[in-house]
Amino acid sequence: MQTEAAARKIAAASSIAILTGAGVSTASGIPDFRSTNGLWTADEAREYYISNHYFHKDPEDFWKKYKDIFRVKLLKDYGPNHVHRYLKQLETGGKQISIITQNVDGLHTLAGNEQVIEYHGTLNSATCQNCGQSYELDYLLQDDVPVCQNCQHIVKPDVVLFGDPITAHHQAERVIQQSELVLVLGTSLLVSPFNLLPDYASSIGKPSILINREPTVMDHLFDIVIHDDLSKIVQQLQK
Repeated sequence: MQTEAAARKIAAASSIAILTGAGVSTASGIPDFRSTNGLWTADEAREYYISNHYFHKDPEDFWKKYKDIFRVKLLKDYGPNHVHRYLKQLETGGKQISIITQNVDGLHTLAGNEQVIEYHGTLNSATCQNCGQSYELDYLLQDDVPVCQNCQHIVKPDVVLFGDPITAHHQAERVIQQSELVLVLGTSLLVSPFNLLPDYASSIGKPSILINREPTVMDHLFDIVIHDDLSKIVQQLQK
């Protein structure tokens, strides 16, 4: 059985690069942005509003739409689920776990994992582009439009906006290179350049496992592919 084979590979590996997508956080109640019931489907114009261009064009309205689209006020209602906790348990058990996540909810860090690359940034903080001062979520929720206390500039979210450069890609490749196993969880692998990482892992001969509810166009790159509910499979892996 594929799940048993996956469990053996995970048990044998001392270092694992774990690539995660929205499917990891759905059990926490956070919608998959690009699924049928996700946040993007109602209005594709949101990609325009959640962009670097729109932030600079109209930062006040940007923040209004940003908080609405990402439901920022609800972030504190969400917590790690048993998939997040399973990844922390692997680390506690002595494995070197490096998480490379597309998710911007901060739940891997909240679960306690020590090495987390937030490939698309985080909703939980923002930074002043003028002086570099960083602000946490509590401060961002105090006013409709958060302003730097030092210089009064409107701060910019630490999420990678449309039009922003991806700065974590080479770091992610290094982590994959240094790991014995690549485990991909809960992602359809549709978003570039994140979806180049499994191809990179394959090109350097890294053993790999994909667990996702639905097939992806990159299934052929993996040694083990499991199409099933991630929460259910994780429960089986823990047995």
